[in-house]
Order: sequence, then structure tokens, then C-alpha cells
Amino acid sequence: MAAELVEAKNMVMSFRVSDLQMLLGFVGRSKSGLKHELVTRALQLVQFDCSPELFKKIKELYETRYAKKSSEPVSQPHRPLDPLTMHSTYERASTVPRTPLTGPNIDYPVLYGKYLNGLGRLPAKTLKPEVRLVKLPFFNMLDELLKPTELVPQNNEKLQESPCIFALTPRQVELIRNSRHRELQPGVKAVQVVLRICYSDTSSPQEDQYPPNIAVKVNHSYCSVPGYYPSNKPGVEPKRPCRPINLTHLMYLSSATNRITVTWGNYGKSYSVALYLVRQLTSSELLQRLKTIGVKHPELCKALVKEKLRLDPDSEIATTGVRVSLICPLVKMRLSVPCRAETCAHLQCFDAVFYLQMNEKKPTWMCPVCDKPAPYDQLIIDGLLSKILSECEDADEIEYLVDGSWCPIRAEKERSCSPQCPILVLGTSDTNGLLSSPNVNGGGGSMLGGSGGGGGTMGSIENGKLGADVVDLTLDSSSSSEEEEEEEEDEEDEDEDGPRPKRRCPFQKGLVSAC
Repeated sequence: MAAELVEAKNMVMSFRVSDLQMLLGFVGRSKSGLKHELVTRALQLVQFDCSPELFKKIKELYETRYAKKSSEPVSQPHRPLDPLTMHSTYERASTVPRTPLTGPNIDYPVLYGKYLNGLGRLPAKTLKPEVRLVKLPFFNMLDELLKPTELVPQNNEKLQESPCIFALTPRQVELIRNSRHRELQPGVKAVQVVLRICYSDTSSPQEDQYPPNIAVKVNHSYCSVPGYYPSNKPGVEPKRPCRPINLTHLMYLSSATNRITVTWGNYGKSYSVALYLVRQLTSSELLQRLKTIGVKHPELCKALVKEKLRLDPDSEIATTGVRVSLICPLVKMRLSVPCRAETCAHLQCFDAVFYLQMNEKKPTWMCPVCDKPAPYDQLIIDGLLSKILSECEDADEIEYLVDGSWCPIRAEKERSCSPQCPILVLGTSDTNGLLSSPNVNGGGGSMLGGSGGGGGTMGSIENGKLGADVVDLTLDSSSSSEEEEEEEEDEEDEDEDGPRPKRRCPFQKGLVSAC
């Protein structure tokens, strides 16, 4: 039965439009549409409803067609056989032994996802390498519905349309229907059918890249495609995030065929499209996987520190230690899961929680410390720094030493908070016109000009007036004596003209830096 099914499919693939219309009319199906649509309907009949009467009709149409060809006397020039067409000796099958076409270089047509760009059959196998797409951490591939297939322009128009018709298997439909993820948006399935587009470059795995003027139509509805990110910099074009396009919500979740039409701009570059059945993961799931398989042992991390600080005989500078911040450079918060890429040359870590969350929203996979690629499969959790975070809770920075040990850095912050210059103690004037000020040692007094000795002297109680410390960094001995003469003249003027108004200090109360 399987051999007859394969033979029937090959015969259908070799039919012309008139033969396909006669076959579909025989079973009461619609005969309208393009050739690839007629082929799809006929293959559906063979796949799901291949009765003896249908197989007999297919064989009759095939023998009629090739009987006419064999009766023509005109000799045809020699050309290589199409691997998907049957030999003209099919009508002599009763006399000639027939073996199934199961050679390694023959691709049999199947129903699911094989008709793209209006082509009704698969091209012959060639040695040309296939286009590969990069693996996406947030998408776990379950099935490949359509291998990367090049978008071939059908004419010279700038705007091209490429159709693709395929059907889901019952198992795939069940996977989609039974999947729902609580952390995703409401109504979004965790198992999805996604469309990926990339350059037709076989030299290396390709990232997703949309062609110009892209539009995707699923059955009778257009699917939303990610738009452009606005650019705040003048003269910089906005960028479009090229991601897999989710088609699940517009598809028929049954055995019915789905038609996908990709509209794209033909401007010289070659693109390929592929369809995958994937399971979308979340950042919390990737974090849990990283904690399971991506933790680097503390001893290995310690050996890496020693390697970084090892004395280089060719270098004139000896490194005795390296400082590592316990603050994440992404969110300026204390690290919870210290992480870095294994390819990074630095010891500084970032927080894996926020790094995965940011790449879930906008995938860039770039290290925030050195701005180099840090893909998910190269991330590691620093076991040594995780241990340090649990033991050192009152410091935001540590220093690794040459022997692999570490010490917290706390005093540096305290020194940075203390002023680095002398302090002037200022206050308000008292009833005698002198500036009263709290003494640094707890007593009060008035501010007088000091001598050039560079220090303050303790005042004493003379004539009922309390002395004060003298701190003046701007006056020398000569200016101090001049100030004393001026004060004596002021006292004489007070005796003649009466008391003068109080002096007001131009500074506010408190401590003022002398710098």
C-alpha cells in the first residue's frame, strides 16, 4: 500500500493542468485555481482518501498521457530525466519488473510545506549547501515544517508575492491546542508556528532579516510584522527588530491546508524563508536552565583570577589586585545572580535575571561591560562571586588579590564622605558686635583675627568677655595687625558718636569649607 501511495503521488506530480482538472472533477472537487493549488488538492486526495477507484483513475490518466507521447514518431533530443517524473515504460509494468523509486537522490513530494513560489514540485537535489538560521534561545524547535527556501522572483516587478501551502499533522495540531503558558500574554500559545526570513547565504548561520516592503498574509488575514524602532539620533535610520513571526492565531488548527503569502520587495538581494513549529520559552525558564547547567565552580573561578593577576615577565607593570563591583551595570542594583560570557576577558559580572529579561524584550545579546557578543549558550554563573555575595553583605566592591583571595572595600566610601579641607566655625554676632561661635571643643566664643602662626589659641575671660578659638587661613601676621588697628579706631568712634549698629556675618550658621 505504501508503494502504491508513492507511485500515485509521483503520477499526480507529473500531471498537466487538464489532467488535474479531470481528476478533481472525477471526485467532485473544485477545478479552479493555479496549478500548484490543483496539485495540492490532488495530493490531499491521495494522502487521505486514496480509494481503489481513485487510484485506477490516476493510473488511467497517466497511461493515457504517456501512451500519446510514445506513439509520436518525432524523436526528442536527449535531456536528463526529471527525478520526480515517471518513466515512459510504466504502461509495460505487467511485463517488465518494476522497482520502487527509492534512490538516495530522489525526493518524493509530500503534502506538508513543500510548495513555495508557485512551484508545483520539488527541484532536483543538488550539492549546493543549505541555508542555516541561528538558534534562538527563547524558541525551542519542535518540527521543521518548511526548510529554508529561496524567494524566487516570478517577473521583473519590484513587488513580488510568494505563496506557500501546507497542512499540519494531527499531532502538531494537538500540541498547539493543548499548550498555553501562564507567563505569556493572554491568548498566546506557547507552541507556535513561526515564519523566519533571512539572507540566502550558506557560508554561516544567518540571523533573521526582513526584505523590504514585507507583508505576510495567512489564509485571508494579514499578520502583523514588527515595526521600526524610532531613532533619537539625527541622521540615523530607524532599525527594525527582525524576529520570528507568529502565525498561529491565523491558522486553521485542523487537517485543512493553510495558505501563506509573503509579499516582498525585489531589490537585488536574495532571501530565504522557513517555517518551524516551536515552543516559546520565558526568561525565568532560561534562568532556571542556566542555574542548572551553567554554574562555574568557585575553584575554577579562583584559578581564573590567579591567571589574570599572574606576573607577566615581559611587562614592566605588576598588577597586585583587581577590583570588582558588586553592583550590576545594567540596573545599578546589587547583583543577585552574577553572570558573564565565557568569552569575555573581564572578571566583572552582570545580573543574569535582568540580562535575560532585557533580551526577552529586545534581543541583542551584547555584554553590558565590554560591549561584545554574549550569547546565551556562552553565559556562565560565577560561583566564586556568588559565594562572596552571600558572605559580604555590607560592601559594594571587592578586590581580588594575586593568590586568589579577596577583601571587601569599605573604608574608601567612608573617606570619600569626609571633607578634605579645614573647617571654619561661624556664628552670629553678639551684643558687643563680636561674632559668637561654638567652640570646636564644646565652648563658645568670638572670632578674632589670629596671628600668622597658622593655628588658633584658646581665648580667656577678660573684662567680662569670653575669648574664642582663632581660625583664619586667609590672613597673615601683617593683615592681622592692620585689623587690630582698625578695631581700635572703631572703638574710639563709638565713644564719640555712640554705639554703632551690629555687624552681620555674611555666612550662615554651620560648618563651611575653607577650600
